[in-house]
Amino acid sequence: MASENNEDKLFASILKFNSSGLGLALGVIIGLVIFIATNFLVIKGGHISPNGESIIGPHLQLLGEFFPGYKVSFKGSVIGFLYGFALGTIVGAAIGFIYNQIVRLRN
Repeated sequence: MASENNEDKLFASILKFNSSGLGLALGVIIGLVIFIATNFLVIKGGHISPNGESIIGPHLQLLGEFFPGYKVSFKGSVIGFLYGFALGTIVGAAIGFIYNQIVRLRN
């Protein structure tokens, strides 16, 4: 009986995620993806539209609709990293919290 109880405790502790660690890891990953993608497009350059405007990464520019201040530029890549880090941290922590609640309910 005592060994089953210890096994259950061990199993439950192994299944639990560290919510803050998962949030931090996901935040860094998402932030770096936005940072690297933006700087890749800045270095690659864009093309000139018929009205003489330089267009760099029109699809990535749509992030500016969700992240105020974001533009496809080096400054925008830093802003995008910060937004991505914040969003990833919140989502990762939420995933870890929900997962831990499900594990707690099962035990």
